[in-house]
Amino acid sequence: MRAAIAGVGYSEFTRDSGRSVLSLATEACRNALDDAGVAAREIDGVATFAVMNDSVPAQAVATTLAVPSLRFAVDADLGGQAPCYLVWLAAMAVETGRARNVLVYRALNGRSGARVGTMQFSGMGAQFRYPIGYDGYMMYVAMWAQRFLHETGQGELDLASVALAQRAYAELNERAVRRRPLTLDAYLASPHVVDPFRADDCTVEVDGACAVLVTSVEQARSLRHAPAVVASGAYRAGPRPGLDIGDHALWDDYTRNYTSHLRDELFGSAGVSPGDVQVAEIYDCFTSTVLIGLEGLGLCERGGSGAFVRSGATAQGGALPTNTHGGLLSEGYLHGMNTVAEAALQIQGRGGDRQAGPHEVCVVTSGALMDGSALILTADR
Repeated sequence: MRAAIAGVGYSEFTRDSGRSVLSLATEACRNALDDAGVAAREIDGVATFAVMNDSVPAQAVATTLAVPSLRFAVDADLGGQAPCYLVWLAAMAVETGRARNVLVYRALNGRSGARVGTMQFSGMGAQFRYPIGYDGYMMYVAMWAQRFLHETGQGELDLASVALAQRAYAELNERAVRRRPLTLDAYLASPHVVDPFRADDCTVEVDGACAVLVTSVEQARSLRHAPAVVASGAYRAGPRPGLDIGDHALWDDYTRNYTSHLRDELFGSAGVSPGDVQVAEIYDCFTSTVLIGLEGLGLCERGGSGAFVRSGATAQGGALPTNTHGGLLSEGYLHGMNTVAEAALQIQGRGGDRQAGPHEVCVVTSGALMDGSALILTADR
């Protein structure tokens, strides 16, 4: 019994929803059920995640959906590492008979409510970080970006290439919060937020929710859309992943992240190679994580990710369409749940104006730095 994503659902993405997080979560989950053609009474699993209590628990959503009984429930204390990881867990629950139909969602008022960009993260290193002003997540990722660019001989034009390529996709995406055209001149004219990042290198925080329905391939075949088969999944935290969110002093190599550690297992378990991938959805809280991910997964050569993007390879019609929804940079920051949903839509051939050409093998990642997860989604074959 293999597992697949059978439906996806969204709420509207806004800068001020005026609604409760529970309402957003329920709407996205109902839309995922409607998309697949599955009744809420058939759900027996719900999984979600939250950062610093910014969302609502799985059981609360099960209640608002009137789910009669839960056999599988997960509330993970994770951020961007979670979407692929939870879909993978849900797939394993389905494959082992622990659940039949599992909703995986992310919901938050990430713009009008608690914003990750302004959160105070506790931990063993906090007493040293905050007094010196090392107090924002973008600073932690910027540290990695600077070292990555230096060691691989890349620079601001390589970061810019990611922002421009993804904005072009966002122009075709009605859900995207950032849809205005972006030129290189406009990008370079904007000030740095934290070196080397400008505003367009950074994710756009939103209020909203996104959900996917995971079920068996057999059941998915009888539903409204072709299955997006979960061919493999992997999670990895490399050596000494840190004592808290801002402590990465023990990490050996800032030019590589978790993607380098899980690559072989991910592709090996699916029976495919990086060369077989036809579309990629790479976690992009910042532009640098796309470059690191492309290299870490072996989708381009070491130190060549910027040139790869600049060549048009990741654009529509390119060799490897990447972040076809505009990414978290432009569609909105739902901590990568919408990135997984976009991967499913691409496999199902439902990308609309953004649809990639060949789309039978997709890699999707969740996470930026020391730990993260990934999936290989394939067409039903």
